[in-house]
Amino acid sequence: MNKFSKKKVLGRGLASLLKEDSIPDIKKIVNTEISSIGSIVELPIDYISTNPNQPRLNFNGQKLIELATSIGELGIIQPITVRKINSKKFELISGERRLRASKQINLKKIPCFIKSINDQESLEMALVENIQREDLDSIEIALSYKRLIEEIQLTQNELSDRIGKKRSTISNYLRLLKLDPIIQSGIRDEFISMGHGRALIGIENNETQIKVYEKILKKGLSVRNTEKLIKNLKIDKSWPKTHHKPKFILTIVKKIESILNTKVNISADKNGKGVLKISFDSQNDLERIINKIKDDI
Repeated sequence: MNKFSKKKVLGRGLASLLKEDSIPDIKKIVNTEISSIGSIVELPIDYISTNPNQPRLNFNGQKLIELATSIGELGIIQPITVRKINSKKFELISGERRLRASKQINLKKIPCFIKSINDQESLEMALVENIQREDLDSIEIALSYKRLIEEIQLTQNELSDRIGKKRSTISNYLRLLKLDPIIQSGIRDEFISMGHGRALIGIENNETQIKVYEKILKKGLSVRNTEKLIKNLKIDKSWPKTHHKPKFILTIVKKIESILNTKVNISADKNGKGVLKISFDSQNDLERIINKIKDDI
């Protein structure tokens, strides 16, 4: 028998706080459709499937071991959240680390809070719950924001209100998804920081992005030094020739980007005739830009 299964909880686990007999047994709730909803019950771990909408893709092995040890010593402090599919099938909404750690020490049952929600609500809860965690990497956060915008059909302003983050913060995360996938992997694996990524976004040519990324890794460049490198790069033919643009155009570009909070490009001839290009991430982002332009006219 696993050593953890023999060890007494030290008085701070959920079962200890609520008293063992206050947590309903699975036999009492498997055949009910309503009484278990909104309750904390002990469910067999085998009844619980993971959430396909889980935004976190990387789980630190050492931290899982530490959590498993803590659960073995103290019990489950906070129940996981699930939704009921049928009498013997429940889907995880939040708490996958606790579920994985509990499986590592061969627990047979785990305290669960059962909610009655639909697929869309499950997706939103899983994404928002994970966004609030500090250990989600920048790309996972960006992907979560993107899914909330596209699948829950939220605007960036609505998402800002929903999760308590500034819209500019959300926009900065979303822009990371424009980076080459190799660089995105570098951020996820902590080879470079989000600050490096934001600096690299200013390079529109993917090949040049990769070259600068490799130089960052080789020389261990800080974010500030990376920004200086990009600023002072000798621009080749594949780059937008911003260094030939009149000063007044560069000033206007910065002003428009500040107002619209998106990438803007202006090309003009020596007579001042040219084209204005405004970038957007999605249909919602385009509508946001249009509304912003309308409000300022």
